Amino acid sequence: MKAARLVVLTVAIAAGGVAAMLAGRSDPPPPAPSQPEAKIPTVDVLVAKNDIPLGQVVGAGDMQWQDWPAAANTGNFIRKSDRPDAVESLTGSIARAPFVSGEPIRDAKLVKAKGSGYMAAILPAGMRAVSTEISPETGAGGFILPNDRVDVILSRRGRDSDKDTPNQAEIILNNIRVLAIDQAVEEKNGQKVVIGKTATLELSPPQAETLATARQLGTISLALRSITDSNATDKPADDDAGGKRNSVNVIRFGVSSTATTK
Repeated sequence: MKAARLVVLTVAIAAGGVAAMLAGRSDPPPPAPSQPEAKIPTVDVLVAKNDIPLGQVVGAGDMQWQDWPAAANTGNFIRKSDRPDAVESLTGSIARAPFVSGEPIRDAKLVKAKGSGYMAAILPAGMRAVSTEISPETGAGGFILPNDRVDVILSRRGRDSDKDTPNQAEIILNNIRVLAIDQAVEEKNGQKVVIGKTATLELSPPQAETLATARQLGTISLALRSITDSNATDKPADDDAGGKRNSVNVIRFGVSSTATTK
């Protein structure tokens, strides 16, 4: 009996030794070669460090260099490799359009004041800033804000001595940008709407002449345009023998018709 147990124990030990030898000979599979991470080429681009509102003088602390994907870089961006002194050279410029934090700085949205006021600095080349009086009735109840787009309407009453002359209202200027209401050039988010007394409009010289003449003929009102059609171009009327004409809507005693003004 003891001999049988001894044989079984010997066989078990031998089997365990053979198994251990076989396990030791099997080499682990070699690790897969690690793939190097693809590095996206970047360039240093000048961006806004914080929000820069319209009309603000840009300081050195408002700008910073930031890595930007080279593939997304356009010719309008300011690269450190091209203009390493851009922060110093642009300090003191005035924002002609607002920047949001992290937005690349572009020369087209900045202008050097050279001693002029900010309104003259932010006004596009060839345009004029012309003010006109408004009221709650003629200014869309105070809901017109800087950078909105409006149509300018001239209202004229018929002469009391001539009952055949109807009241008239005509759109004399289409899709005009509002530069400021009173002396506010930008409204902050959440700021309470304030009814201003003066609206400053961005006009071309011929448009400025039209507005100046219209103020002597009747009451000027501003009609707020929807943001969805602020970029739409109003279709002009067909040319005639007298030259190009601008189509305007004329309302007579509540009936809409079409008239033209040169």
